[in-house]
Amino acid sequence: MKILLLPALVVLAFSALAQPRVVDGVLTDAKGMTLYVWDNDLTVPGKIQCVGACSLSWPPMLAGAGDKPSGDYSLMVREDGSKQWAYKDRPLYLWVNDSKPGDRTGDGFRGGTWHLVRP
Repeated sequence: MKILLLPALVVLAFSALAQPRVVDGVLTDAKGMTLYVWDNDLTVPGKIQCVGACSLSWPPMLAGAGDKPSGDYSLMVREDGSKQWAYKDRPLYLWVNDSKPGDRTGDGFRGGTWHLVRP
């Protein structure tokens, strides 16, 4: 039970962050945590595929109520109505196993379908 609660808390912790930024050549959130994109989101353009159990391991980078998209950054609406940051129309996610800023342990995960975002 504790394992399931931890990812849920991670999702809440990232719910009101500013626009993604570039740190050391990759996109991160405001805390410096690495952001990822998932190839499965390309199967239905404009629709977020990582929902339910997937989002426990790959928390979405949610936008705050006052966040405004600009340039290559946009906002996508999740099934629950919350807004998720996207880069070049690809939803952005964190990886629950990255424990500190600069960690990049999700790159290439699940058969190479998860990737760092290098603008």
